[in-house]
Amino acid sequence: MQLTVTNSPFSKEQTENLNQLLPTLSVEQKIWLSGYLSAQQVESIPANGTAAPPLTEVLPKSAKKQETREVTILFGSETGNAQNLAEEMVRKLEEKQFQVKVSALDDFKPKELKKVQDLLIVSATHGEGDPPDNAISFYEFLYSRKAPKLNGVRFSVLSLGDESYEFFCQTGKDFDKRLAELGAERLYDRVDCDLDFDEPAAEWMEGVLAELNQSGEDESNLAGQEAAGSLAVEQTVYSRTNPFMAEVLENIRLNGRGSNKETRHIELALEGSNLQFEPGDSLGVYPTNDTGLVDSLIQALNWNPDETVEVNKQGEIRSIREALISHFEITRLTKPLLTKACDLFGNEELNHLLQPDQEEKLKGYLDGRDLLDLVRDYPPQQVEPGDFVSILRKIPAREYSIASSYQANPDEVHLTVGAVRYHAHGRDRAGVCSVQLAERVQPGDHLPVYVHRNPNFKFPFDEERPVIMIGPGTGVAPFRSFLEEREELEIKGKTWLFFGEQHFTTDFLYQVDWQNWLKEGILTRMDVAFSRDTDEKVYVQHRMVEQSKDFYQWLKDGAAVFVCGDEKNMAKDVHHTIITILKQEGDMSQEEAENYVSQLRKEKRYQRDVY
Repeated sequence: MQLTVTNSPFSKEQTENLNQLLPTLSVEQKIWLSGYLSAQQVESIPANGTAAPPLTEVLPKSAKKQETREVTILFGSETGNAQNLAEEMVRKLEEKQFQVKVSALDDFKPKELKKVQDLLIVSATHGEGDPPDNAISFYEFLYSRKAPKLNGVRFSVLSLGDESYEFFCQTGKDFDKRLAELGAERLYDRVDCDLDFDEPAAEWMEGVLAELNQSGEDESNLAGQEAAGSLAVEQTVYSRTNPFMAEVLENIRLNGRGSNKETRHIELALEGSNLQFEPGDSLGVYPTNDTGLVDSLIQALNWNPDETVEVNKQGEIRSIREALISHFEITRLTKPLLTKACDLFGNEELNHLLQPDQEEKLKGYLDGRDLLDLVRDYPPQQVEPGDFVSILRKIPAREYSIASSYQANPDEVHLTVGAVRYHAHGRDRAGVCSVQLAERVQPGDHLPVYVHRNPNFKFPFDEERPVIMIGPGTGVAPFRSFLEEREELEIKGKTWLFFGEQHFTTDFLYQVDWQNWLKEGILTRMDVAFSRDTDEKVYVQHRMVEQSKDFYQWLKDGAAVFVCGDEKNMAKDVHHTIITILKQEGDMSQEEAENYVSQLRKEKRYQRDVY
């Protein structure tokens, strides 16, 4: 944007100065400047036309008020969602001229808690109601006798979780309850978010902002934002809420003939997306449901597949068939869903299943069943499509660890995806996204994707820091990204990979890549475990024990350990194995070994991306 003397009230010299300044300003600076200018009222301009008052005299009253209190934002994040939301809240507060401090929960000094004025906590829940790794120490302090009285502290909690788990958003609920018990004042009610967290999180942010600034939204800031919008260069930003339609370039099966596994190597084009990523980040993919399953569900409910329903709050209309294929989750049952279905279906047997004395039976029923099972087992009396979809949640994206380097391939992104198939309750079942990628996606097709930053799984690019990587199966994906990036940046240094799968001949994923990197010195050493090639099953943790002396020496030399893959079995076994190695090679007690691992975590030398 260029000003000219003929179309502006400025002198030639002023116009030249403005034309030099405007192109150098960021969007945030333009917003601030516009808000500042619009905040100056006519009556504040002296009658004699002399210079405007200094900045401190023309700031809106709300801005002056905001300076009197400081907002502290703490986050507990396992995969990065909570941290990303916390950082988004920081930006919103800073735009309103608030003073803000932000920190991971484990980096915050608990003794400072009683000095906090306005406290915002954004926390995920890990597993069956546990705090994320970087929230454990703060959680334990808060529930200890050392926790201070928090009279005078105002707080609000945003909690992330997954409704399919019994202890949905439990960590956030615990924080909310305990802060109130300690005397803190609830600034804004806690909001619990399911996997589709964008809208409720945005509502929480706006609600908190409104409470922090009781005078309401500053009209002058709003005017400034609108004015700045005319200055900013429009550029599409792709995200969770606005995914990029990426073309599929390659879809290759990595396993050899005769393998029990089906692992796909997917290459997607990102040209024109402006999406960037680092090793350790993930790619979110919005899947579609299997059309056969959708048709069976519609038939079971005796609906016309062309009947239309609303699919979102904006009133977007789609046929019920398209809505069930592309918009709603139909493959997973949860207790909240069954509770809503009970009110809608009018089925007495379903009502009986939800009684308190049927808790164990309910848990068993939820495991491995989907909506088709529900409507067949507990038929509704009569349900309209619009009412039915109103109880369903939006189909969540699936996030996969990125298996390629942005530095090496800036216009592409690679994924390593294992197709999930199993038989349960008399029917064959399939993973929604993994089997879509395996069976229904071909080169030339397009997928809606976004990049998910994972700040809790970040690799060191320091030649002095040894790196140990433990990733069986598809868990090896981020390590391929890491080594490919080191190769591109010509970084050497000690790296050690533990990889495991079923068979050497059919399941050695990316074997040629590892061999080339070993030859080039990008990968220093590699230990493999193929569990079905021997009479006794051998896994990566067994190879770690076999190399325990070297493993311990690498730790003593400052190595960082990264683990990626299955949480329920592999990650737990690997964790226990690290403790065992420390006890055996370091002559440590159980407590000393656990403290050693805790210190590794604090130093970011023990990071996990488990699922």
